[in-house]
Amino acid sequence: MQGSVLYNLGFATAICVACAIVVSSSAVSLRERQLVNQALDMQRNVLVAAGLAAPDEALEQDEIEARFAPIRQVVIDVATGAATDADPGTFDPRAAAADPATSRTAPPNNAGLSRVADQALVYELRTADGALDLVVLPVHGLGLWGLLYGFVALDADLETIRGLTYYEHKETPGLGGEVDNPRWKRLWDGRRAFGPDGAPAIEVVRGLAGPPADDPFRVDGLAGATMTSRGVTNMLRFWLDDQGFGPYLDTLRAHGRRMAGGTG
Repeated sequence: MQGSVLYNLGFATAICVACAIVVSSSAVSLRERQLVNQALDMQRNVLVAAGLAAPDEALEQDEIEARFAPIRQVVIDVATGAATDADPGTFDPRAAAADPATSRTAPPNNAGLSRVADQALVYELRTADGALDLVVLPVHGLGLWGLLYGFVALDADLETIRGLTYYEHKETPGLGGEVDNPRWKRLWDGRRAFGPDGAPAIEVVRGLAGPPADDPFRVDGLAGATMTSRGVTNMLRFWLDDQGFGPYLDTLRAHGRRMAGGTG
């Protein structure tokens, strides 16, 4: 009896060890592919925000890479708006925001943010002669159930919104989760980010907004998702203002929308 028990224990242990080795090996071997897929997904969302890909368009890896290739990635100093020498390929925005050594306590805000990274990764599309065509800014803030992460694109005038997209959130499907709806995403093209006084004025309203030409600062609300709609407004106003990307946008304006530094 004792020998049978020892045999069963030994057999179970051997199976567990073997399974652990298989799982660990699979995780290690798939890690590189997972990182590639994460990068491709991020690039695709930048393209959607920039209007270089439709929200519901299916794209293969080579097409994503081809469309993304002209976009220049730049790590900036958030406080000054200046480009840094940090490598965009290795910069991790979330790790930077979580580390007290590379972030600061966020000022009082309605976006639900407790810390802001000292640096941020932005995306610029420029013409052949170096003139700015558009810029894509990362945004995040609190919705109903957690933080939403996405991108907002501004035209060369740094006023007109090209698009908005979210790539990660915890909002309720069919309600706040409608931030993923291609129809809602298309409503952002042509809206105006800033009011006559230069302050962020874009907002998601309750109910319906008019077309961009008649109602430039407002976007249709998400039915049954007041908190998510409010969260989108709050995060955009935070990141477009002085505590977010305001200094960077001012730097672009001051340099005639030309900026040195960074890598593509």
